Amino acid sequence: MRVLVDMNLSPRWVGALAAAGIEAEHWSLLGAASAPDVEIMAFARRNDYVVLTYDLDFSAILAATQGNKPSVVQIRADDVNPDTIGKPVIDALQQMATELDQGALLTVDPKRTRLRVLPLSIE
Repeated sequence: MRVLVDMNLSPRWVGALAAAGIEAEHWSLLGAASAPDVEIMAFARRNDYVVLTYDLDFSAILAATQGNKPSVVQIRADDVNPDTIGKPVIDALQQMATELDQGALLTVDPKRTRLRVLPLSIE
């Protein structure tokens, strides 16, 4: 699994993920900081990345397009520091690796993790 860390998260996430054996890149090293979310999603889809973000726009894009890739992992916490929420996020990435490989939206908050298989319906 390769993870693309969105601009709204610290580049420190790359190191936290790498320490857990997960390959990761921060968007700031791959594209323009001002790139729209649809551009980041297209890059992730073309290059087989899972997007890690704090931004709800990515799930909205998945729902609107009924896309089945890329997978998106949303962090829903007040403190998105990898020292604070990193363990639950990494645990979820490792436990849901098969689903993320196939296409999923994974939401991680301090109390629970929710998984939805892609494509999302907009019912």
